[in-house]
Order: sequence, then C-alpha cells, then structure tokens
Amino acid sequence: MMFQDKVLNLCRRIPKGRITTYALIAKKLNSKAYRAVGTALKNNKIPVVIPCHRVVKSDGTLGGYAGKMNNKKKKILLEKEEIRIKDNRIVDFEKKIFRF
Repeated sequence: MMFQDKVLNLCRRIPKGRITTYALIAKKLNSKAYRAVGTALKNNKIPVVIPCHRVVKSDGTLGGYAGKMNNKKKKILLEKEEIRIKDNRIVDFEKKIFRF
C-alpha cells in the first residue's frame, strides 16, 4: 500500500467532531514526513468521504484544505461538527484531539 493510501485510510478513522494533526498521522505511520501527509491529503479525490478537513497543524491552527491555502471551507466544515475556531485556531485543541 502506498503512503498516500495509508494516510487516507487513517484519515477515515477520525471521528466527527474531533481533529488530529499531520504529525500524529505521520507518527502513526512511523514517519516524520509531516509535509508528505499534507500532500497526501491535498490530493484526496473524495474529501467528503475521507474527512481531511479534520487534520490540522500541531499548534492548533487550521492549515490548508483541498490544495488551497484558503481554509474558509475547512473552517465551515469543522464548525458544522461543533468544533469551535477562534483566530484560525481550534478552541479546546487538546480536548478535541484524536490520537490513533
């Protein structure tokens, strides 16, 4: 299985209303390739089915979405899942984090 497929399979496991980080996904894959995780998510062909919007930066900021730096849609999707965001950062980040 390719790295991208492994990333996307992990992403499918993130429950609604929770988030994880690029670094936690890389760590689960025994890697430090955080940027490669971002690239794999950027190339996600079915973002509605594979919820890549639930992956954020380790500092709690949103990061990109669907290959774009504009994260307006990512913010909307997360807020629909009752994840609060203030100043581009997840509120109660540690409480919302999902660890594999």
